[in-house]
Amino acid sequence: MTKPAVILLVEDQRMDIELTLNAFRESRLANNIQVVTRGEEALDYIFGNGAFGDRKAHPLPDMILLDLKMPGIDGFEVLKQLKKTEKVKRIPVIVLTSSKEEGDRAMSYDLGANSYLVKPVSFESFLHVIKEIGDYWIVLNVKPPVG
Repeated sequence: MTKPAVILLVEDQRMDIELTLNAFRESRLANNIQVVTRGEEALDYIFGNGAFGDRKAHPLPDMILLDLKMPGIDGFEVLKQLKKTEKVKRIPVIVLTSSKEEGDRAMSYDLGANSYLVKPVSFESFLHVIKEIGDYWIVLNVKPPVG
C-alpha cells in the first residue's frame, strides 16, 4: 500500500480553500493536504523554514496547487523560486487560478508550471477538475525523483 500523497494548497481565498478541500473529500482522494494562504508561507513550507522546519509535520509536497493572484509574494514568484532550486524544482506545480488571461498562462508555463487550470464556477465542475487532478497527478503520474 502506498502512502497518501502530500499536496500543498497555496490559496489566499478562504472560500476557495474550503471548496478545494470539500472537492478532495467528495472525490474520496486520501491525501494529506497542507494549506498555506500566502506566497511567503508557501516558500517557507517548500524550503522547510521557520514554523515549517519539522518535515514530519510538514513533509515535502508531492504536488503543489498554486493560486497566482495573492497579496505580497504572488504565485509567479513562488513558481520562480521553486523551479530555480535544484532540490525541489521537480515537484509538479499545477496552477489553479481564476485567471483566463493569456499572459498569465504563458508566464506560468515559462516559469515551469506543469499544468494550468482555470477554476470552474460551479461546484460540480470544480469537483470534476479536482477528481481529474487526483486521477492523473496522484494516481497515474509517475513522480519524478525529488531532493
